[in-house]
Amino acid sequence: MDKNAFFPEIRGNFGFGCMRLPQKDGEIDYETLCEMADKFIAAGFNYFDTAHGYHGGKSEIAVRECVSKRYPREQFLLTNKLSAPYFKTHEDIRPLFEQQLEACGVDHFDFYLMHAQNRNNYKQFKNCKAYETAYGFKEEGLIRHFRLSFHDKPEILDMILTEHPEIEAVQIQFNYSDYDDPSVESRAQYEVCEKHNKPVIIMEPVKGGSLVNLTPEADNIFRSLNGGSNASYALRFAGSFKNVAMVLSGMSSVAQMEDNLSSMTDFKPLDPAEMNAVSRVCGILRGLGIIPCTGCRYCVEDNHCPQNIVIPDLFAAYNTFEVFGNWNTRFLYKTVLTDSGNGKASDCIKCGQCEDICPQHLEIRDLLEKVAATFENR
Repeated sequence: MDKNAFFPEIRGNFGFGCMRLPQKDGEIDYETLCEMADKFIAAGFNYFDTAHGYHGGKSEIAVRECVSKRYPREQFLLTNKLSAPYFKTHEDIRPLFEQQLEACGVDHFDFYLMHAQNRNNYKQFKNCKAYETAYGFKEEGLIRHFRLSFHDKPEILDMILTEHPEIEAVQIQFNYSDYDDPSVESRAQYEVCEKHNKPVIIMEPVKGGSLVNLTPEADNIFRSLNGGSNASYALRFAGSFKNVAMVLSGMSSVAQMEDNLSSMTDFKPLDPAEMNAVSRVCGILRGLGIIPCTGCRYCVEDNHCPQNIVIPDLFAAYNTFEVFGNWNTRFLYKTVLTDSGNGKASDCIKCGQCEDICPQHLEIRDLLEKVAATFENR
């Protein structure tokens, strides 16, 4: 199927996710972001994806400064989202939406998502009539397409799509590592979308960067294919499924942008030999026992951790040690993470706020105990 048949206004099947933008001195690097946006649009793509909470509320403004102010509105498509932490009542939704339009510097969104839906926050969305309100924005011409993003079990997605057939597409976490992972069930979620005839937008195709820095054994499997970066195989895996309309990538450097563009311009699905290599890499990854954190940072934004524990960074240090046995990560743990005023893993007070918001449904409190045992007791 022609990918553009899903949404003809989208150019290509590759989108610029604005959750992991380039940083300089602790702030979004506008100069680098402008260069990345220019390369992205020059390559023939036009789809940008942001949300109110990304970069602590600064992603929307960065999109305004680096895209909306610099390009005519017809040259780019913009996606935004209604996120549970930013509204409590039905009356909160329109002011928040109008604030998002102003922050992004646009008079409409091309796509608007009910964000990170799961069995818990879906109740909040229902009680606040969020779906009905957002669909009303479409009828007013303030959004063009109405979607949802999802982080839960396939049966919950099936329920939501049954109750809301007006949803035009679904954004799911989908990558070769999570495809048959029982904790994520990407394959089953994709099949639910097929059942409801909904196009799929892919997020986390590189699993927050985890599928780039592979073990030497896994890395050598891809190197034997004589071409392509580790990220390229992950992106092309995600884009190889017929019902996938868009693959999003959160890029934080010009080099990452260039590498991704080389994979997604003149897109080619994985061939059988490449699919076999992916399967072999999956087998290696399943044996590592690493923490499947994607680094989305929902657990640490908006004061979700009262102890100021930078959970994703601690998990990344743990995974690096588990994969590579690199004790330099102890130095990183002690100096970068704790000496800067952030909490240690052992500072966790077991409040559970992080677990309530984690899209991966990780048992973070137990995992922090494992991190503390690795880095603090040696």
